[in-house]
Amino acid sequence: MVLPQPGPVEVNRGPRGSGSTDWIAKVGRWIPAVESLRGYDAHLLRRDVVAGATVAAVAVPQAMAYATIFDMPMQMGLFTAIVMTGVGALLDSSRQLINGPTNAISIAMLSALSLTPPEKRVEAAILMALLIGIIQILITGMRLGDMSRYISHSVIVGFTLGASILLVMDQLKNILGLRAMGDPHDPFLLRFAKTFSQGGPIHWPTLAVAMGTILVAASLRWLNRRRGWQIPELLAALTVAAVVCAATGASDHGVRRIDQIPRELPAFSPPRVDWGLVRDLLPSAALIGMLGLLEAIAMAKSIAAKTHQKLNIHQQCLSEGVANLAGSFFHCFPGSGSLTRSYINHQAGAATQWSGVFSAAAVAVVILLFAPWAQYIPRAALAGVLMLTAIRMVDPQHLLYHLKATRFDAAIVLATALAAALVSIEFCILIGVFLSFFFYVPKAARLDCLEYQWDRFGKMQPRRSLAGAHSSSSSCDRWRFYHVEGELFFGASPDLEGMLERIEQELPEGVRFVLLRVRYARNPDAVCMELLERFLTSLSGRGIQLVLSGVGDDLRQVMARIGLDERIGRDRIFYEQQVEGSSTREAVLWIYRQLGDHRCATCTLGEMQKVPTTIDYDI
Repeated sequence: MVLPQPGPVEVNRGPRGSGSTDWIAKVGRWIPAVESLRGYDAHLLRRDVVAGATVAAVAVPQAMAYATIFDMPMQMGLFTAIVMTGVGALLDSSRQLINGPTNAISIAMLSALSLTPPEKRVEAAILMALLIGIIQILITGMRLGDMSRYISHSVIVGFTLGASILLVMDQLKNILGLRAMGDPHDPFLLRFAKTFSQGGPIHWPTLAVAMGTILVAASLRWLNRRRGWQIPELLAALTVAAVVCAATGASDHGVRRIDQIPRELPAFSPPRVDWGLVRDLLPSAALIGMLGLLEAIAMAKSIAAKTHQKLNIHQQCLSEGVANLAGSFFHCFPGSGSLTRSYINHQAGAATQWSGVFSAAAVAVVILLFAPWAQYIPRAALAGVLMLTAIRMVDPQHLLYHLKATRFDAAIVLATALAAALVSIEFCILIGVFLSFFFYVPKAARLDCLEYQWDRFGKMQPRRSLAGAHSSSSSCDRWRFYHVEGELFFGASPDLEGMLERIEQELPEGVRFVLLRVRYARNPDAVCMELLERFLTSLSGRGIQLVLSGVGDDLRQVMARIGLDERIGRDRIFYEQQVEGSSTREAVLWIYRQLGDHRCATCTLGEMQKVPTTIDYDI
């Protein structure tokens, strides 16, 4: 679908104190869609209505198809496309994100409910929506929503690849007309093999319907791009398949049709809480809830990069949680931010969150007007739609980009994808998240330490890294200067311990002071502070005084709480904010005052009093 790219929406917000907008300011703090009503006019309304109707044309066939992935009644998919889309739109921080049933969540649900007895699957799906909603709201309440930035986007790329492979393999039996074989407790690959070996011969009429649906949808997509048309290709393809099958009597030749969809809207019905099911489903609910947040946040950020909208990540997480929670009270299964429908919403010119509300309303109208006709849609046609969706899930260029970028990204993509296809969808998310932290923490824990010395012009220059070779030039034998940079949390403690031990071992006789510049040392914790205190004790035993410069607020507060500042000596700690100019300059001047007339045996500067005025302190 080729449509003009809408620019960022400029809304005339009016004076803050005007009485007509006071209620908008109060309600808008909690419901962003209400805040977007400031300056809302007929032009913005028209854009949102058109975008909402366009999204609904895609949402109806997708909602029905996604429900079939894990054997849910199709009306549940439609209910989810109404309730979750509408509630999510009201609370979304993103103006263009569309929530509702998604391919990824449905595939994850297929794995999560694989061991649930058939008679409890609907109840379990609704309970999953409740649990996922609660978990996502708790994540928001604990302000953990932005933790997603520490999870590599390669996890999403790998998951998408694995999920698309899994969906293609799962839908092949419906396209070929095979009987599903194998026990639900069997691994997916074993069930797949049994289906193809024992599921009977290919049913050619079913295959013809599926391939015809794919051909019609692909042709319409090509025409939309070539001619600039806006035909909803998936909905049109399902309509053509239903008409052709009804006219030719395909059901008499073994082509199965979908069940009848009642002409009714979602009604309030509190979910039944079975604590045995809760215990069984809770681990999967936590992982799928995390996946839903990652999916929605990634999509919202992608659109915001184009519209230049500033997102509130915590509000975005809250909207996902409340939408899932509300859906569980209206017979819905879990969902998240939809990649396809959000992209279409943006391309169709959506101006505000109200496009999602209009989309939900349009789906409700479709149910009321056309639900009885849905029973003529062949199941093979829905399988064809899902096959197309699975293929479109993967962006080859984006996938290749992540595979080629670094070994770190390639490892995460491949491990996550293989785990999705070979183990389970939920487990693959856990593996991807674990690998993200496994690769990230060592990088975050890097700590560097450089030794500085005088050069012949009276300036301090880096002499060597403690991890590198010795410089051939001489170093001062009265005091030593080291620059420490990096994280001072427990992950960096082995590096810090090794650096301090090496400094201590290399100090020659006659050294009276060791100056540590810690201006760029961040996030101190108890483990690293204990190492620093041990270093202090060891130096004191040799008659060497420890001096710190560039001490920032975070390090100052930690040292004050544990009393380390008193043990070092407050006159030997130079805080960056408490001196004029450089705290390092003040520390060097203090050291030279303590040295007095004791000259350095290797000093090439001549008069000692000239040194402090010619130091390069911008290191």
